[in-house]
Amino acid sequence: MEGIFTGGCQCGAVRFRAEKLGRPSICHCRMCQKQFGNFFGAFVTGDHAHLTWTRGQPTLFRSSAKVKRGFCEKCGTPLTYQQGEEIELAIGAFDHPELLEPQVQVNHDKRLPWIDHLFEKPAYSSPAMEESFAAVVSFQHPDHDTAVWPPEEDEA
Repeated sequence: MEGIFTGGCQCGAVRFRAEKLGRPSICHCRMCQKQFGNFFGAFVTGDHAHLTWTRGQPTLFRSSAKVKRGFCEKCGTPLTYQQGEEIELAIGAFDHPELLEPQVQVNHDKRLPWIDHLFEKPAYSSPAMEESFAAVVSFQHPDHDTAVWPPEEDEA
């Protein structure tokens, strides 16, 4: 995929622009589950030559002898998976993750035993939940680039 894809961490300390992306995927390995604190990790293959860190850079954690995982040191947002010269970017960190539908699953044999039935569960909502969510005031960086972050006190 070619185009301009932007994203970053939750607090806005790290932002990126990618102009060439490969295959979106989800990984079920235990290290990806731990990195994301979730059921799997969702990534899209990036290209170092077409990737620019526009604000800050990820901090790297060596999760194995071959892999480094990038995250924001201020808010903890998972950002990258790096093996050798290969880099993958966390789909959830993009400003428009809806454009990056995973095409394959890797380490499928490592998936949690109930994952195949997860979305058969009933959706739940209530007026109290909706009211609570509507009242949330987010301090999260918006899903677009900003010239300055965080905003000046009088802008907040």
